[in-house]
Order: sequence, then structure tokens, then C-alpha cells
Amino acid sequence: MRIIKLDATDSTNAYLKNVMQTEVLDDFTTVIANQQLKGRGQVGAAWHSERGKNLTISVLKRFNALNARRQFILNMAVSLAVYNTLKELQITNLSIKWPNDILSGNKKICGILIENVMQEQFISFSIIGIGLNVNQLSFPGLKSATSIKLQSGRTIVLDELLDQLLNELKKILSGLEDIKFAKIKEAYEDYLFRKDKPSTFKNIENQLFTGYIRGISDSGKLRLEIEDHILQEYDLKEIQLLY
Repeated sequence: MRIIKLDATDSTNAYLKNVMQTEVLDDFTTVIANQQLKGRGQVGAAWHSERGKNLTISVLKRFNALNARRQFILNMAVSLAVYNTLKELQITNLSIKWPNDILSGNKKICGILIENVMQEQFISFSIIGIGLNVNQLSFPGLKSATSIKLQSGRTIVLDELLDQLLNELKKILSGLEDIKFAKIKEAYEDYLFRKDKPSTFKNIENQLFTGYIRGISDSGKLRLEIEDHILQEYDLKEIQLLY
């Protein structure tokens, strides 16, 4: 497996895509940067990372026959791989905030951004971007961020953590086309942040309402139970969980 190490880049996802324009890369080729200057999260949110303190990587994953209709299985699988890696490090109060942020308590410790390239009705390959807060101790302007060191008090060797994470990704992503969607979905829903707890949400009209997270749909939408026991499904841009 090839690992491309960079001092700094605007985006590891963008760098990996650019390399693919001129080279044929093997499955699980990984780009890692000491500093990512213009990292992105879901819906274009910025991802800030202190130089040499965190794990900012992008991983190429090729598929033979992963149907585009099942693409959310990839989000779930990657989230579970990160979750399992952090669990092995004994990070407590872990959960997955839909669709694929990893939290410790109420604070974000990892963000994931997956970009899929389609060929007809199948995913040809995916570029999996992962920003994991490791040894950073302060996050100016980000009240809801944390890191492995803040949660555990330990300084982590980044290369060792990278090996752990890549092993978890290989374990769960190899043969993903043949894994039962329901099996991955059940594990993912078990770790969903605020599942079955009364929570406050904001919709695209900036209206606040209360609901209960009951799970996700097969297409990856968030399933909420709102007033009068009505089940409603929401896409990422349609809703925001406040508390």
C-alpha cells in the first residue's frame, strides 16, 4: 500500500484526485499531510488543523460493484472504522453524529468527507477524507472540538495511529459490496448521537422543533419522530441538530 506524505497541501482529497489524473493508483493509496490549508467538511464547512498535531488523510478505495443506491453504506462503514480505532485507544463517550462526524461526549473529534465517482449506476471509486484531532490542545473559535490528547492525556504517535486506522478501514471496506446493508446499518444506528433522546432541530426555514432520532433510512436520511408520533426523513441540507 502506497502512502504519500506531504508537508502541506490545500486539501488531501484534491491532491489525491490530481495525482489520479496522471497515475494509476492502487487500492488504499493514502495521502497524509502535516498541515491541510483548506480542508473541507460536510456542506463546505472549513476544517482547521494545527501543523503536525493531527491526522489529515485521504484514502483511495476502488469498488467493483457497489451500487450507487447503497452509497451511504460507505459513510457508515468509514464512521465505524474511525469509531473502532478510537475505542481501541480507550476514548470514552464515543458516538457518531449523523451523517459521519465522530464525537467524544458533545465534542467533535473527527470529521469525514467522502467523494464518490460514479460509472453508470455503480461507484467506481471513492476518495475518503478523514480529519482526526490527535495532539492539538486548543481550537480557537471552535467550542465544540476536542482531540485524543484532550480526552486521554496521552501524546499519540501519528504514524502508529495511521497504521491502526488504515487496518480498520481495510477490515471493514474490503468486500463491502458483499456485506449486508442491514448489518452495517444496525451497528451504525447503535452509536448514533442522541438516538431516542428528545432533541432540538432547526429546519431550512430556521424554525426550531423537537424530535427524537430513531435511525436512518436506507438512502442515509435521518429518521425523526416528531409530534403526534409522525416519522419524517430529512436530508443533510434540510436539518440541523442543535442540542
